[in-house]
Amino acid sequence: MCRIDGIDKDISIVAYMADSLLDLKIRKSFGGFSLQCEARFGDGITAIFGPSGSGKSTLLNSIAGLVRPDDGHIAFDGDVLYSSGEGVYEPPEKRRFGYVFQDSALFPHMSVSDNIHYGYKLTARANRRIEPSQLVELLQLERLMDRGVGNLSGGERQRVALARALATSPRLLLLDEPLASLDSGLRGVILEYLKRIRRELGTPMVYVSHSISEVMALADNALALRDGQAVAYGRATETLVMPEVSTFAQFDTLENLLGAKVAQRHDDDIAELEIGDARVIAAGVRRDEGDTLTVSIRAGDIIVSRQIPPQTSARNAIRATVSQIHMVDSRVLLYADIGVSDVVSVVVEITPNSLRALELREGTEIYLIIKANSVLPLEGGA
Repeated sequence: MCRIDGIDKDISIVAYMADSLLDLKIRKSFGGFSLQCEARFGDGITAIFGPSGSGKSTLLNSIAGLVRPDDGHIAFDGDVLYSSGEGVYEPPEKRRFGYVFQDSALFPHMSVSDNIHYGYKLTARANRRIEPSQLVELLQLERLMDRGVGNLSGGERQRVALARALATSPRLLLLDEPLASLDSGLRGVILEYLKRIRRELGTPMVYVSHSISEVMALADNALALRDGQAVAYGRATETLVMPEVSTFAQFDTLENLLGAKVAQRHDDDIAELEIGDARVIAAGVRRDEGDTLTVSIRAGDIIVSRQIPPQTSARNAIRATVSQIHMVDSRVLLYADIGVSDVVSVVVEITPNSLRALELREGTEIYLIIKANSVLPLEGGA
């Protein structure tokens, strides 16, 4: 249940309600701004999405205990963390949540190893379920352990910040715009590490972002905020195309951020990539065969066809099935299932005229035609 424009609306899937880990209803006002939100978050990754000044960080900091709401309640897995009615307020260190800041906020006087072990040593033995050695291997930090944090790149700093937060074996991992200060290449690298954390550790996350592409790539569910009010909540793929969200979602910047593996290298930095079951030719790939990376494909750069074109300069024709069709203002967004287990779907932008001319419906088999130079490898020295 979310409070939308002052009215309680049941816009979440029933399973989210039944399996909720985080239950909150809070109000916080300061400096002429007021946040009012009621929501229940389930397992997996929940994104808090919205424009700058919408209240995303205030909500996240309220969950963390860094901001004390004016009234309401917050509970996690049945434990009451805050209740104005009962006079309960658990400080941040008692909540056992990990927190990754936008600027990493590492201890500057400590080495990478000391930063990671700091939280681990403060964690009670009974609560330790993640060992630092696991995180060093998972986040590929072996060669960085003896370095001072002042000698790290932006991507390296965020990897260390992730390891430090996870070393406390948190019940919940909170991330406040962790990719905002990184360039596009490093952004893709850190996204892959976040997916690896979800896959191998299973730690639930609350992820703050203003990027629709990041939310599409990473989140299971999404809560959309505008002017301190929750305007939509549900599965990320459905929430982001709701009319209440379309006014600030910036679909013009929408890109598919997909995990890929280098299957075969060719001449001139051309490589054949595996994206799940699909094979894609991409230009400008510097990775070696067997390496993994994230690629970006803009939703508007994908051509939809009902059959493979007999002659075309585009190098890629991926067989897909239309899973969802959404009208968003004057554009149509298609969700195309390409049979990849860890990718919900590829998002394609077409016009209403194309939708009618191709007679597309949910379940229609199509081909996604993509130029090799439209598949952009996001590679960086992270």
